Amino acid sequence: MRLDAPGFSRGFFIAMKGFREKSRDEKPGVSLALVLGFALTLLAAGQAQAQATAPRRLPGNDLPNAAALEVTDETGRRVSVPQAVRRIISLAPSLTETVYALGAQERLVGVTDYCDYPPEAQAKPKVGGTINPNLEQVVALKPDLVLATRALNRHETVEALDRLGIAAYASDPRSVEGVLASTARLAEVIGARERGEALVADLRTRLTALKRRLGSRPARRVLFVVWWEPLISIGRETFLADALRWAGAESVVDTTQDWPRLALEEVVRLQPEYLVFASSHSETVERDFETLRDRPGWRNLEAVRQRHLAVVSDAVNRPSPRLVEAIEQLARQLHPDAFESKPENHSSGPGMKGETRPRQEFGSAKREEACPCAR
Repeated sequence: MRLDAPGFSRGFFIAMKGFREKSRDEKPGVSLALVLGFALTLLAAGQAQAQATAPRRLPGNDLPNAAALEVTDETGRRVSVPQAVRRIISLAPSLTETVYALGAQERLVGVTDYCDYPPEAQAKPKVGGTINPNLEQVVALKPDLVLATRALNRHETVEALDRLGIAAYASDPRSVEGVLASTARLAEVIGARERGEALVADLRTRLTALKRRLGSRPARRVLFVVWWEPLISIGRETFLADALRWAGAESVVDTTQDWPRLALEEVVRLQPEYLVFASSHSETVERDFETLRDRPGWRNLEAVRQRHLAVVSDAVNRPSPRLVEAIEQLARQLHPDAFESKPENHSSGPGMKGETRPRQEFGSAKREEACPCAR
């Protein structure tokens, strides 16, 4: 018999040898019966133990058990991910949303204080903030994998997790296509490939339908207002700027800075057609917008005088699958006529190309303070 035969341990073969030595002086029939009986008993016990200790496959986990999966995360780091991943901690709201969208929420054992969607996520154990999570709490939750994002979490946090022997996978989507690709990669890492493929396919179908519907309509020139005191907008290489393009708009701000601080005089010179705000409470934004009409500088904007305001879900602030829903919502406000008829069969619009932007270092506390939308 092989020493690695299923259901048998090394102790079994030692016991078998003992039985053979003991049975030399006994009748052949008796010794053979004893040996076979003992072997069958041990085999049955071994199989029962294996069934009792076999791990239960959780929903959203379609990977077989294995020692580890070697992957390269979206910041270029090599990560050894235990398989199968049964306990996940998310250090960013966008990643928490993605885990839920992939149907793996039962394996999510910890989230940040800012993870508020879906509402059920708020009941998950908390590990603190995004910039300085409580590593003791992270360790106590015994995660197989911690999910981070370059835009929000610090590189020092990921390094600390490495020293603790905890696998940390970091995402870094920089465009709408990047969000879809990141979702697919994350699905594969956590063992939810089939769910990820179906989800991404559906999102791409919706984006393609939106592109056909908008057709050849000219893009609206808009100012995406992240914050208005001080006035902060978005740079052209952020996923938000790309989301605007998919919605049939283009930002009047042309800078490589992710979250540029603007002078109101410059915005007046640029004269955007629409002001775009992200909020979960549109009535609050509309009330605040009315106050702008009486403020110096703001009342010089034609968009303010004409009340050209677009308010979209704060889902647009998060690089997660819900981003597509926010894009559709914004397109309806900027191009309402496109949704009154059948979609045009045009191929214009932004293409779905892969990420080409060079990799950057992780985010910092200053970034979170300057841009709460990055959460």
